[in-house]
Amino acid sequence: MPSLPSIRGRGPQRPMAPIPVPLSAYVVDCAVYVDGKRLPGRWTHTDAVKEVRKRKDGFVWIGLHEPDEEQIQGIADTFGLHELAVEDAVHAHQRPKLERYDNTLFMVFKTVRYVTNESPDTANEIVESGEIMVFLGKDFVITVRHGNHSGLSKLRHEMEDEPERLQIGPSAVLHAIADHVVDNYLDVTEHIETDIDQMEERIFAPRSNVSAEQIYLFKREVLELRRAVMPLANPLRRLAEGYTPLIPEQVRSYFRDVDDHLTEVSERVTAFDELLTTLVDATLAKITLQQNTDMRKITAWVAIISVPTMGVGIYGMNFDYMPELHWKYGYPIVMSLILVACLTLYRILRRNRWL
Repeated sequence: MPSLPSIRGRGPQRPMAPIPVPLSAYVVDCAVYVDGKRLPGRWTHTDAVKEVRKRKDGFVWIGLHEPDEEQIQGIADTFGLHELAVEDAVHAHQRPKLERYDNTLFMVFKTVRYVTNESPDTANEIVESGEIMVFLGKDFVITVRHGNHSGLSKLRHEMEDEPERLQIGPSAVLHAIADHVVDNYLDVTEHIETDIDQMEERIFAPRSNVSAEQIYLFKREVLELRRAVMPLANPLRRLAEGYTPLIPEQVRSYFRDVDDHLTEVSERVTAFDELLTTLVDATLAKITLQQNTDMRKITAWVAIISVPTMGVGIYGMNFDYMPELHWKYGYPIVMSLILVACLTLYRILRRNRWL
């Protein structure tokens, strides 16, 4: 029987080659700035760098969002980006760092966003992370973003409204990004501090029920924030201390200010970690105390029930010669004694707060 392709007059089908995605799909914005002002028109990366180098003034700012290796390669060749830095920018999942390749700086920032929840007791995620990679040269700055919350469009518009900042050059853009990222750290720590305060009130409130798993979730999220904050301190200090001539003296003092803010964030994160450890200990102690209380109640009721159990066990042996066995009022007397003994034991245990 002939195959289906031969019936239709076609040979075996070949797998379709992937459709190439144009670079414009990854470019969020590409602009040329001269004397702090954006030149009108739409630019490709090649036309933009030609314009700047023809003028011998200004710089190019290109913003990319999650490009792949094939699409970023054209920009890497045009600006002479190092292949190792390009690989890091494409694959992401990097820790904050600062590297220098010839006349180019490569810096990685971890971005964070606070995830709003109805209550810290029911939250599944508190901190969402992303990344911003920055390539910095004498006449260009290229930003590569990973994550949907780390947009820089608002920051770009703010800087365009203050041409004196952009007039400094690409280093001003790097400082603005660093300041923007650290300010977001401060906002996130303020939200987390509020959540931890609410959780602390719940834990120490009488008859409250807070799960230890929820505190461990907070510790995990604080650890993620710590991984974003702590490694950034060394790169900022190096920039403030004149690590490269690409950062002029007038910008270094601003990086020192960003480093001060980062120190504040680091201290908060460390305090959060210690406080959450204390809350875990308090929660476990509260759970242990509750278990001990429940155990005492169970033991108390077992003691009370053991009295009638013992009486019934003794008189259930069916011996002929037993005290009060043939008395007319033997049964009500024994039952009355058992009841009195149980009530007495109940009052004693109640007075000692076992019940």
